[in-house]
Amino acid sequence: EAGENTMGMSINTNVGAMIALQNLNRSNDQLEKTQLHITTGLKVNGPKDDASTYAIAQRMRGDIAGMQAVKTALAAGESTLNVAITAGKAISDMLTEMKAKAVQANQAGLDTASRVALSDDFTSLRDQLETIVQTAEFNGKNLITTGASALTVLSTVDGSTISVTPQVMNATALGLDTSTLADASGAATALTSIDAAINSVTSSLASLGSSAKRIEVQTDFTVQLVDILKEGVGNLVDADLAEESASLQALQIKQQLGVQALSIANSGPQSILSLFGG
Repeated sequence: EAGENTMGMSINTNVGAMIALQNLNRSNDQLEKTQLHITTGLKVNGPKDDASTYAIAQRMRGDIAGMQAVKTALAAGESTLNVAITAGKAISDMLTEMKAKAVQANQAGLDTASRVALSDDFTSLRDQLETIVQTAEFNGKNLITTGASALTVLSTVDGSTISVTPQVMNATALGLDTSTLADASGAATALTSIDAAINSVTSSLASLGSSAKRIEVQTDFTVQLVDILKEGVGNLVDADLAEESASLQALQIKQQLGVQALSIANSGPQSILSLFGG
């Protein structure tokens, strides 16, 4: 009838085979994508998979990289502060020992030999204090020595910083560089100076501790923010492997059936030979 579009039997054009091949190719493409998802663990491997999701994920990955750099800077700052605080605590202990020597040197009627021994101990402790100050360094930064500059610690990806004020704790800054227990007058003055030095070091440690706490809080926040962003990226691009496993099995069956369907369609023209049989 007019309008019918039925094709006769032909060995040149096998419509069934073409349709079967299209379906098989489609199954092969889907199977290839599923295998890629399983191999990489990602359902979005590039902009071709999902352009907008890929772009969002890449921006979030950039944010994560920036925050990782901030976390590294905060860790370095925290280590520098910890070194300074540890040294300050050692200096505080040293001052306590020096005060004990000064108190002993202030006793009435102290004999010369005892005063010399106390004076030598006092000087030795002060020298040790200076050694502690000089070695309280991390990554080339010393916060408690003469001429120390402020420590600037990167705290956010937009460039904000935490500034830590140096706390000089050497003998000169503490007013102990000329202290002596060699005579009664010097011992009395030294005791007053040590009391002032102890107060100064205590105040310095409080300042350093406050800065360290601020850096610690910022570090904890940065770590949590990085984890949240990583979770967000995962929600966007990670493949559900249980779902992909089920899909893989279904597609493998479709692929096998597609191959069989193509084989059946290809064998169709064989029936034409029977039209010409003798």
